[in-house]
Amino acid sequence: MTLPTPELHTSRLHLRPFTGADADHLARLHTDVEVMRYWDSPRWTDHARAERFLAVCQRLAEEGSGARVAIDRASDGAFVGWCSVTGWNPEFRSASLGYCLDSSGWGHGYATEAARALLQWAFAALDLNRVQAEADTRNRASARVLEKLGFVHEGTLREDCIVDGDVSDSWVYGLLRREWRQAGATVPAPVAVRP
Repeated sequence: MTLPTPELHTSRLHLRPFTGADADHLARLHTDVEVMRYWDSPRWTDHARAERFLAVCQRLAEEGSGARVAIDRASDGAFVGWCSVTGWNPEFRSASLGYCLDSSGWGHGYATEAARALLQWAFAALDLNRVQAEADTRNRASARVLEKLGFVHEGTLREDCIVDGDVSDSWVYGLLRREWRQAGATVPAPVAVRP
């Protein structure tokens, strides 16, 4: 079963499927020391990683296991990062949220805006009941994004990541369908995507 990658628009952003032309943007994003500081894998050192990233995006769509979208600023078309809903389990009606933004896009609310749009799509298209997200415990900005979206801090995974010898903990956050609704987000009827 395939799952077409959505194209979504917000007041300031355009979320779209990745294309081969995004490889250079991705390479710049994932080699940036500041962007990758709290990531669960080392920063990229090989441009070929961008091609592999794009292949995974295609595979997500082909397998129907999630969606990863590029985020462009609507005003000038500039690439500011990406957002994803992956690990979709139709039996448990669950998935995971992830995002990565260029440092020039930090502090503008883009991560929250993009994630909100993708969550809106995912709750309907995938008929989700639960979305999980994780953030490095040192990454307060990412934790704030999740809290603004209505995620609830559920616990801490102790020493769950070791990147370049640096051991770190992660916070686990969860968002339930009923909490999404209670926060005022609309959840349209499911669009019946089934394996």
